[in-house]
Amino acid sequence: MFLPGAGAVGLDYFAVQHEVSQFHTAVVYDRGGSGYSDPISLPRTGEEVATELHELLHAQRLAAPYVLVAHSLGGGYAHRFTQLYPQEVAGLVWLDGFHRDWADFMPAAATPTADRRSTLGSDQFRRLRPALRAMFAELMVDYPRQLRQALIEAHVSEEWLRVAAAERGSLVALADELRAGQDLPDVPMVALTVDGTDPGPRAPIPEQTIRAMHEGMRRMAAAMVRTVSCGEHRVVADVGHNQLCFTRPDAVVQAIRDVVDRATRA
Repeated sequence: MFLPGAGAVGLDYFAVQHEVSQFHTAVVYDRGGSGYSDPISLPRTGEEVATELHELLHAQRLAAPYVLVAHSLGGGYAHRFTQLYPQEVAGLVWLDGFHRDWADFMPAAATPTADRRSTLGSDQFRRLRPALRAMFAELMVDYPRQLRQALIEAHVSEEWLRVAAAERGSLVALADELRAGQDLPDVPMVALTVDGTDPGPRAPIPEQTIRAMHEGMRRMAAAMVRTVSCGEHRVVADVGHNQLCFTRPDAVVQAIRDVVDRATRA
């Protein structure tokens, strides 16, 4: 089960989902209010998102337990799912994911705060659009033509950009919500972190801060996998946070395969 990051949608995991479907049921979806799902008020609590996902899985008669594959913000929602439904989780794959202890590992400039883009006006969104379109065109270069162009245009629409900003604005509240609950369960886990920079528009962050962010993510992932009896941390070289599932589906698929195999043996 794939849990997208803020600004991401289920179809962003197309290449990974296609490969995983060769050996296991692979489900992608758009959270309520995001992507191609119906619009609703954002941001939402982790419990609201996790409950929605749980109801969706059961409505589709997809039997538990599940391996949750969480990218970026999706890590927080995956953690909340494990708190509410611990017996329904067989394993975790963490893809450069958000964790409730983010602020303990990251430099002050990167601690969770309301995303500044939530205050951008329409003119500013329009100025960002060409660079974003070029970025998504590069990321989706291998996508089927009939899917690629429509998805690129949706990603650079003002509606989707505002949804991404609204979801990023929930990080502080989500971390607080998770700290009030249980730790991650003792299930097989593989955590991937990246050490590269995404293409496209970049925030004016000093290179030293970017290096500190990468190091913080690595230390956080290493600390996470030490909390379970069957955990592994892998660093994916020369790839950025948003690039991971697009340009290194092989690394993501292998992590999923390994967690599924370990969960099956367990």
